[in-house]
Amino acid sequence: MGKMKAAEIPGPNKPFQIVEKEIPQPGPGKVRVKVQACGVCHSDSFTVTGAFPNIKYPRVPGHEIAGVIDALGDGVQGWKVGQRVGVGWFGGNCGYCESCRRGDFVTCATLQTPGVSYDGGYAEYVVTPASALALIPEELSSIEAAPLLCAGITTFNALRHSGAVGGDTVAILGIGGLGHLAVQFAKKMGFHTVAIARGKDKEALAKKLGADIYLNSEEQNVANELQKLGGAKVILATVTNGKAISSVVEGLATNGKLVVLGAAADPIQVSSIALLRARRSITGWPSGTSMDSQDTLDFSALSDIRSMNEIFPLEKAQEAYDHMMSGKARFRSVLQMPS
Repeated sequence: MGKMKAAEIPGPNKPFQIVEKEIPQPGPGKVRVKVQACGVCHSDSFTVTGAFPNIKYPRVPGHEIAGVIDALGDGVQGWKVGQRVGVGWFGGNCGYCESCRRGDFVTCATLQTPGVSYDGGYAEYVVTPASALALIPEELSSIEAAPLLCAGITTFNALRHSGAVGGDTVAILGIGGLGHLAVQFAKKMGFHTVAIARGKDKEALAKKLGADIYLNSEEQNVANELQKLGGAKVILATVTNGKAISSVVEGLATNGKLVVLGAAADPIQVSSIALLRARRSITGWPSGTSMDSQDTLDFSALSDIRSMNEIFPLEKAQEAYDHMMSGKARFRSVLQMPS
């Protein structure tokens, strides 16, 4: 079939290597996607550092994949060569564990993820289960679609399942790769949208993205300011800092919910009294299924929601990854494959 280029990790904490590999063949129930763009996500660090158990190396990272179906494996129905598709964190499920039997596929006991369970999208081609595919609407380019397949779906799906309804106050903690999309989704869903970040430098951007109010956590007591607004029905925590997440809990309204999306290394600490006296709750939200990805893409196209991206060629995967990990990306790094 020929060769393809890929950026792979030879082992935990090893630098990326640009290699030539055999173009993979899709087995039964799988498809091959010719990758056009792949987002560089903070969760790729799980593969780079070996933080997840049982990763087989060398491994090609990448789970924000946008491209075109190139070949179908035996038994694949409902898909055809040439369709524009995306694959996100959900890269397949077992179908027989308790979660799968209850239809909760994203919490599958052996959930598959591109770039973790099998080679991902830092390559010119990827093979994935057909069940992992989401259609990309024609209004979105592949570069625009890629970050929506993880950062987008995670924020969109969390918000639409949060219990908030139009007119409720929803606060977004952190205006970065996740947060800059969350602000857009929150505004387009009809929420009274509060953006929270450190310093003044993101205020203008946050309001341009749709925030009604901006809170500077360096100068303001965020919890107190939220209470002046009547409290937040939902606070979406997109940061990876446990202390920052802990500090906003008392900004929740009665029956308010803190939804955690950022994977913080340090613990979230909260007074039990702060939860008890107003029936507040804290929950996490994993990404979503392939249909959730498709809903995210469709809503983004319909509502003109876009990620702000910095584009790198595949050969600069290391630079793109390092840039993302430095926190300096504005706001997503995306690898673009050769045309």
